[in-house]
Parts: sequence; C-alpha cells; structure tokens
Amino acid sequence: MVAKEHLEKRISRYCLINSGNANAATGLEGEKDALRCCEALAEIAGVKKEAIIPFSTGVIGEPLDVEKIRAALPDLFEGLHKKNWLPLSEAIMTTDTKIKIASCKINISGNEVNITGVAKGSGMIQPNMATMLSFVATDAFVEQKILDEILFEVSARTFNRITIDGDTSTNDASVLVSTGISEVDCNEGPGLVELRQGITLVMRDLAHAIVKDGEGATKFVEVRVTGGNKKEDCLSVAYSIANSPLVKTALFANDPNWGRLVMAIGKAEGKIDSSIVDIFVNDVCLMSVGQRDQSYTEEKGAREMRKDSIVIRVNLNLGEHEETVWTTDLSYDYVKINSEYRT
Repeated sequence: MVAKEHLEKRISRYCLINSGNANAATGLEGEKDALRCCEALAEIAGVKKEAIIPFSTGVIGEPLDVEKIRAALPDLFEGLHKKNWLPLSEAIMTTDTKIKIASCKINISGNEVNITGVAKGSGMIQPNMATMLSFVATDAFVEQKILDEILFEVSARTFNRITIDGDTSTNDASVLVSTGISEVDCNEGPGLVELRQGITLVMRDLAHAIVKDGEGATKFVEVRVTGGNKKEDCLSVAYSIANSPLVKTALFANDPNWGRLVMAIGKAEGKIDSSIVDIFVNDVCLMSVGQRDQSYTEEKGAREMRKDSIVIRVNLNLGEHEETVWTTDLSYDYVKINSEYRT
C-alpha cells in the first residue's frame, strides 16, 4: 500500500528493500512501520519520504524491526555504488540458495548502454502475487511512460510465465529504472528496439534463474503449448501441466507417465479436443492425434525425462496461438524446505 501510494507521486528516487520479514498482514502498524523506514532514509538522502519506495519479503504476519533497519541506513546509504549489484542480490535472498543477477550491454549507434538486474524468489512463485522481487536498471535515457510500457510488456512474457508450486504470496514487485547517465536516447527508433530486446534478455534470464532455484527443484521444465484457439486456452493448459503435483512428481521420478500429461490437459479450461492433441517430451512424440504415438517406447521417454532440462510440448491443433510457461519438478526436498521454513 505504501509503495503504491508513493509511486503515484511520480518522484521516486530510492528503493528501500528488506528481506526476512514481509511486513504483510500487520495492519495499520505495518503501514506506519513502512513509513517510518521511508522517513528515516528520506532524512539521510535529503528527499521527501514519498520519493522512497519500500519493498519487503520474508515471513508473513510478524512486526517489522524498524529500529534495526533505521540503524543500518547510514552505512547502506554511504555504500551506494554502481558496482554493488552483487551484495544487493545476496541481501534480498530468503529461501533462495543462489543469487540471481543478469546483465547485458547493447550498442546503439556506436554508444554503449548497460542493463543490469537482480531478483529473488524460489517458492510461492506463480504471479498474482508471487514471492519475488526484481530490480532492473539501465543507464539509457528513457521516458517513464516508455519504461512502463516495456516493463508491463516484458514482464508478461517473463516473470508472469513462471511457477514453482502454483502458490502465490503477499509480496511481489518488478521494478525497471532508467538513470539516463549514458545520455543515449532510447525513446524511439532502433535505440528503443535494441533496449527492449536487452531488457527482455535480462528479465528472462532472471525469471529462469528463479525457476532453476525453485525449492527442492532438480529439473528446469519448459511447457510450450501451441495450436490454441485463443491465447488464454494455451495458458490454461500450460499452467495446468506446470502446476500438477502428479506431473511434477513424475518429472522428479524420471517417469514418462504421459497419462498424467493427458489428465492435466483434459482438466484445463478452454477449448480442447483431446482426439487431435499431440504431446512431446523434448523431441520424442508421446501422443499423436489423441493416442499413443506408434513410434513411442518407454525407453525413449525415460531417456528424455532423465535430463536436467526438459521441454514439454503440446499441440492443440485448433488454431495459431501459443504460450510458454517455465516450472520445475516436485521433490522430497520441497516438502522438507517448506515444513522446516519457520522451525
């Protein structure tokens, strides 16, 4: 709530991020605590408190340790530096086991533009809302309206296409910042095209990193659904597969039980004709026009399922739309991590 209200002022200057405590479901006192933190940083930075955007991630329902944050702010502010992306990526981790950082350089008319980002997240990841934070910045000069357009467009194809367990949480954010330091104008023409491609690359890498670090995950799984009558039909099928506990445990067991894929497709909402569906694991066809493919063998399926990276392809054969979702398997460690989360 505080972050949204401050963003509406359109004077954002600083992101204030804490991990370990979500400051969610803490009522009016939680809002006051967030404001107190913003006020403390605003005083040090010499800006209005509305120029501070607060972000929190961690345990839900616990009061925020405001004094601990306030005590750390002077040193944190003094230590601001363009080379400190790595410490930032480490500081925002919760159940993450790996840092998530990505960067790229693009050349625009002989001028170099940098794009760098960090993210956190490994469980309760499906958007609306996911337990993830992402901060991406570029030194290109870009107007805020165009940045907003890029952020929403690219997020829809990256951060909004990942899931670990189908669960959501209370806190998430994806931030895109332009400092303009390079003075390279990317508001139109080839510069804008190149910038959008670079931001897409960075955000996709961060989204994939979240999935690869999924709680207890042993496999990175791409679910690609083509031939849909509508985009929504493709997404429904993709998420039905990606979030199915039966499919995900079969993936963990290296079990090419394609009946579970058929089940997940069949329960999805939208227009589906099971008699014409094709299913592939990587390049191995499991089901062709609604029945087991004549060339398929369990040995072929098992060989593909043993791989660390798997693409499940479904062709609905009903139209021209397609969508992709990225997910993981479901292992013993997922249960262990989440059963011990607070103990």
